[in-house]
Amino acid sequence: MTDTSNSQDATAPVSSSAVPNSTYAAAGVDVEAGERAVDLMRDAIAGATRDEVFGGFGGFAGLFDASALKDYRKPLLATSTDGVGTKVAVAQRMDVHDTIGIDLVGMVVDDLVVTGAEPLFMTDYIATGKVVPERIAAVVTGIARGCQLAGCALLGGETAEHPGLLDPDEYDVAGAGTAVVEADELLGPDRVKAGDVVIAMRASGLHSNGYSLARHVFFEQAGWKLDREVAEFSRTLGQELLEPTAIYALECLDLARSPEVDVHAMSHITGGGLAANLARVLPEHLHLDVDRSTWTPHAVFTVIGDLGGVAQLELERTFNMGMGMAAVVAPDSVDVTLSKLAAHGREAWVAGEIRDRSESDTGDAEAKGGSGGSVAVVGEYRPA
Repeated sequence: MTDTSNSQDATAPVSSSAVPNSTYAAAGVDVEAGERAVDLMRDAIAGATRDEVFGGFGGFAGLFDASALKDYRKPLLATSTDGVGTKVAVAQRMDVHDTIGIDLVGMVVDDLVVTGAEPLFMTDYIATGKVVPERIAAVVTGIARGCQLAGCALLGGETAEHPGLLDPDEYDVAGAGTAVVEADELLGPDRVKAGDVVIAMRASGLHSNGYSLARHVFFEQAGWKLDREVAEFSRTLGQELLEPTAIYALECLDLARSPEVDVHAMSHITGGGLAANLARVLPEHLHLDVDRSTWTPHAVFTVIGDLGGVAQLELERTFNMGMGMAAVVAPDSVDVTLSKLAAHGREAWVAGEIRDRSESDTGDAEAKGGSGGSVAVVGEYRPA
């Protein structure tokens, strides 16, 4: 039996004179600051909407009029959730917060549109050590801008203040999106055939993947500062690292809906790099050789490789290497696909042709999740 004879009487009242007056604000949570942040972001959120959004701003839940789906024959709802990884650390060090939200939307909606689904709405979550209204409003303004670029609504969100868990200047962002597609129009490996052609779409830069490696090379190995002017980038290191993720939603939907384009699958080149993300949209019996000679990677990838001694295969397993999205189309759709993407202002090119897989086609990487076809990245990149 435990001896409690010297213990304080657990039932004894605590003297009120020994306890200071406590408040939520004294504990580190400033409710008024949160309310000011909401006021600052109100106009931006109002601009990221759709006709199906029901009700006003500031409710407990965002509402979307599902009767908009009544004309679908068999609607499938697609959902995706993501963040932007350690790219937020760069935004925090630069004290620039109005682009990281675009990255968040890009990471979510571009995972949705590869199925052929139309993004309907997003919600966001921001956790921070201290609510600075202007900073939170800047983040949400970026999210709203991304939703506008994707054609979806910012339906709701949450900002949580976590003093003691995060430093006052620290925050992280996450988001979730919902989209819809007709069941018989769903894109994916089941549609892909030998002879199909892969059309690559130019990335805007690093997007939001591989920043742990990039930061390790630039900051820890090389000791570079964010305000360093880098000739290869024609701007500072910080500006290069904060370049927003490209959002491909509208042009991908244009391809998926066009009667002129026979598109079978799409691949968002995110974490895991080139081969793994392309392999996941191929059936197991097919193979793709991605021809490096068809494009020149952004300078940032070359600089990371040279500065950090990062092998080419490691770069390709980590980064998009300049290919942010890819569409798999029938051979007779190549020209019109390239034309449509050009009309959207999106640089695109033929990166390879799919063929039957042989026993020797092992590929450079397995698909994310361990299933899919075989992909190898071959040849040498086109010089700048």
